[in-house]
Amino acid sequence: MIIFFASVAALIIGYLVYGAFIDRLFGADPNRKTPAETMQDGVDYLELPPWKIFLIQLLNIAGLGPIFGPILGALYGPVALVWIVLGAIFAGAVHDYFSGMLSVRYNGQSVPDVVGQNLGMLFKQFMRGFSVILLILVGVVFFLGPAELLQNLTGIDVKILVGIILAYYFLATILPIDKIIGRVYPIFGAILIFMAVGLMTMLIAKGYDFYPQRTLVNVNPQNLPLWPLMFITIACGAVSGFHATQSPLMARCLPNEKYGRSVFYGSMIAEGVIALIWCTLAISFFHTPEMLNKVLGEGGPGLVVNQVSTTLLGPFGGVLAIIGVVLLPITSGDTAFRSARLILADTFQLSQVEPVKRLLIAVPLFAVGFIISLSEFGIIWRYFGWANQTLATVVLWAAAMYLLKHGKLHWVASIPATFMTVVVVTFLANSGIGFGLPMNVSTSIGLGVAFVVVVAFFNKARMLRIQGKEFGEPQ
Repeated sequence: MIIFFASVAALIIGYLVYGAFIDRLFGADPNRKTPAETMQDGVDYLELPPWKIFLIQLLNIAGLGPIFGPILGALYGPVALVWIVLGAIFAGAVHDYFSGMLSVRYNGQSVPDVVGQNLGMLFKQFMRGFSVILLILVGVVFFLGPAELLQNLTGIDVKILVGIILAYYFLATILPIDKIIGRVYPIFGAILIFMAVGLMTMLIAKGYDFYPQRTLVNVNPQNLPLWPLMFITIACGAVSGFHATQSPLMARCLPNEKYGRSVFYGSMIAEGVIALIWCTLAISFFHTPEMLNKVLGEGGPGLVVNQVSTTLLGPFGGVLAIIGVVLLPITSGDTAFRSARLILADTFQLSQVEPVKRLLIAVPLFAVGFIISLSEFGIIWRYFGWANQTLATVVLWAAAMYLLKHGKLHWVASIPATFMTVVVVTFLANSGIGFGLPMNVSTSIGLGVAFVVVVAFFNKARMLRIQGKEFGEPQ
């Protein structure tokens, strides 16, 4: 357990030290009015208490990703924990902070507009389509996944469960944010805390340990390469583009900029702890990587969750833990569709104060999601993984450009952006859902594309300076 507790301690120190540095670098201003004050509409723009915003943000971003991803990543051994720690502190939390605080500065605008403000109109239009597609994929993944887990728990037909979850999603998408989301999320948060703390306490009490090994890295039983696959598999918990679509929801409710670090940077660190817990559970509960791989082959990460929860906490505690795992994706799926509605509303400049205009967007949105849900879950998940990390890469570049144009230390965003560029391009070149090229060729392409992007990044900034278009502080 030394590795686990050292990892948790590193995340906490990262929040206290690096998180404070990022907050000062951005220049959070407690005297500046937020969109929740200046644009209050009673539906999407309204002030909420900071503690409630933190819990909502955490539950928004913590879907199946910080559970299923780390369970699959556990096949690579303790090195997965290293990626979660480094990724969360230096990439994921930086990504979440800037996606949230830039939205605050840009009047609560959604991620396509935040990106467009910094990378230009072409990226803005691309991100409008790309982010809506990603959000629909997230919504689909996050009602199919919990429906299957609940079917294992209750025996109720999965189609009935999908219908119930979709009905909830629809209401959460169109009703004012304080009517459902603002009321039930604190309760869900309590269950989530019980799940995480309870499982780790019993794992330690019953004397489980990591796989018997002498190295940080395991040979994946399926012979799947660590590079770049682990960095795609473990997204939520390390760095995830989906979070950038969620941060503007809370940017519209933030009462003061001084809470930005705890809400945006802090919730990502908290999600990193969840990812560490599930990665450790998967590594420690099963005696060998081959044993974990066998369970994954029989029932996927959902079966791992079921076995770990019921064994460590008994029947009643296991049920509560599984419900906690079910709530995580549900509390991300509902806000995925809500974010998609807001992006489309911004795109078509359609007011969302009137209920009929919310329905005008929500109904076709859910119809498209239902059609996509008829595809194979595994295919949807693979495309979601790549699209998710690609979105994170673009948002990190947007944050880097913002910092560069303001004469601030852009490396805090441009270094992780460069790394993630190599990851997503290499994965696309090598993967079966991409071009299927050899790994050495794919990595070379990834490095080459990253080099071109870095050159274009500095050239864009130089041209803007020449044209006298450096940004002042956004109004």
